[in-house]
Amino acid sequence: MKAVTIDQLRVFRQVAETGSFSAAARAMHRAQSAVTYAIQKLEDQVGTQLFDRAGYRPVLSEAGRALLPRAMRILDELAAFGSQARGIAGGLEPEVSLVVEALYSTPLLMRVLADFQREYPSVQLRITVETLGGTAQALLDGAADLGICLDFAQSIIGLEATPMGRVELVPVAAPGHPLARRKAPIPLEATRDHVQLVLSDRSALTRGKEYTVFATRTWRLADLGARHAMVVAGLGWCSMPLHMVKDDLAAKRLVRLDIRWPGGVKGFPSPGVLLARRKDKVLGPAGAWLANRLLASASTRS
Repeated sequence: MKAVTIDQLRVFRQVAETGSFSAAARAMHRAQSAVTYAIQKLEDQVGTQLFDRAGYRPVLSEAGRALLPRAMRILDELAAFGSQARGIAGGLEPEVSLVVEALYSTPLLMRVLADFQREYPSVQLRITVETLGGTAQALLDGAADLGICLDFAQSIIGLEATPMGRVELVPVAAPGHPLARRKAPIPLEATRDHVQLVLSDRSALTRGKEYTVFATRTWRLADLGARHAMVVAGLGWCSMPLHMVKDDLAAKRLVRLDIRWPGGVKGFPSPGVLLARRKDKVLGPAGAWLANRLLASASTRS
């Protein structure tokens, strides 16, 4: 098996794809005898026939059908190795790391990441999700190249930030929750008597600061998915990104609360979102492309 060559695997794949030794020879611009010899040598090395030659055309044997996907994976990995090596030699960074605020629009992010994957298939993309100050902290610590952060990060020394729009937050509760059963608009002070599910910051960057926290009783958690599950279960009320609860509202698993500020003012704060990086961080071609695409996608949405 040590003598198996990449060329033999290429010939194996070509014969399987074209269905004959002669067609494979034409596709590879070789003599048919060279293709036949390569397959025979490969069969000798693996110890079994890869093609059944009893008929007019060679047909993959049971062993051939089992080994072909593995051979194709080896060839695909080799092609990816070559592509990445050429990119690195040409100045392309091998990895880009992105930290994302959990409140940010997941559908919007997925479209950009799919574009990145098509544009830079050889670049490893490392993505982490944090809440509140966790995104900015990852940038400050050097754990991420780029960060989608809430707007408070704009005041942090050492970070360079560009606005990306806002996250639309909506106050919600399960249909059976006392606040959801109220027919009239809900004065802000009425929310204070009910458990509010509040995101907590794993970093110290927002210590002592509260964002739209009104209740005297709060449950604090750092996981947005857990908070979503809890509000659907009726364990409290909270504000959630509209993109995350749109289906729940349509299916009536959640109810949008009509909370009114003093004076009857309607509406809920929508935090700003920024694309940030350390001022001393120089992005490579892939990182710069990702930053520009994220900003462009946010601009298109707005």
